[in-house]
Amino acid sequence: MSLLTKYFPQLTPQQQQQFAQLETEFRAWNAQINLVARTDTDNLLERHILHSLGIAKVVQFPKGSAVLDVGTGGGLPGLPLAILFPDVKFHLVDSIGKKIKAVQFMAAALGLSNVTAAQTRAEQVPEKFDFVVSRAVARLATFHPWIMHRYKAHPAAGAGLYYLKGGDLGEEIAESGLVAKVVALKDFFEEEFFDTKKVVVVPA
Repeated sequence: MSLLTKYFPQLTPQQQQQFAQLETEFRAWNAQINLVARTDTDNLLERHILHSLGIAKVVQFPKGSAVLDVGTGGGLPGLPLAILFPDVKFHLVDSIGKKIKAVQFMAAALGLSNVTAAQTRAEQVPEKFDFVVSRAVARLATFHPWIMHRYKAHPAAGAGLYYLKGGDLGEEIAESGLVAKVVALKDFFEEEFFDTKKVVVVPA
């Protein structure tokens, strides 16, 4: 049993194969353009793929909904979530062109027809979404204004920002002035890495 099927026993054989291929593709691209710290590739599954999927422990994206992944870097958390939710549309954006190119190649290699990716900034994306996801791109007070106008007028249930962050977030949330809920990932994952990891939820 892999780390993924331990926490997501409902994965189909195809999804398991896609996750295995994602690891392979990610390592190959990382060797070329440094998507994540080299030291982290040994723990790619736990620290990047499973960490990305932590969002799925907090929210189940409804079929047909649309998700914007801001500052996706090497496709995190967007690509793992897109594998898990094949009936949900994901749009991954980053300001660094070579990273988006890698994301586009990986999505194509994995056959993820529910993924689009573009080199742009969040505040310049014309489309509207039900959900925004991201992995610790900036402090909430800085980040939230970039995405606050990206939501649909009538979004899906549970719509909002699902932001992967670490450490003590009380001060950061207070500074932002936002009404946010913090969910500890250690409630779902027993690995030590998740002891300080959280998902910050800010409703749309």
